[in-house]
Amino acid sequence: QVQLVESGGGLVQAGGSLRLSCAASGRTFSRSSMGWFRQAPGKERELVAGTSWSGFSSYYADSVKGRFTISKDNAENTVYLEMNSLKPEDTAVYYCAASPGGYSSPLLYVDWGQGTQVTVSS
Repeated sequence: QVQLVESGGGLVQAGGSLRLSCAASGRTFSRSSMGWFRQAPGKERELVAGTSWSGFSSYYADSVKGRFTISKDNAENTVYLEMNSLKPEDTAVYYCAASPGGYSSPLLYVDWGQGTQVTVSS
């Protein structure tokens, strides 16, 4: 099991940037795939980015490709989501999650953080 704590959310103007961090504890982090999900009011939770246990392979939702970058630092037990060119439609609660297997299917994620709010103003 992996325990996860997100940070770095906040209010930003459209076109701006934010970096989310997710600090992990637990012996299995280095062997876990990691992902970032988001959930906007009235919408389902969606996987926006995922990365393999090594950090060498990644998945991005079409809506964030070219703007968001996920990275995993096994030495620091941390996963990041760099978000650039933010849009109002990126407004959501962002969750960090861990998977003992693959990284591109939402169904594989079993451990979750508490979430951090990202609000993008127009």
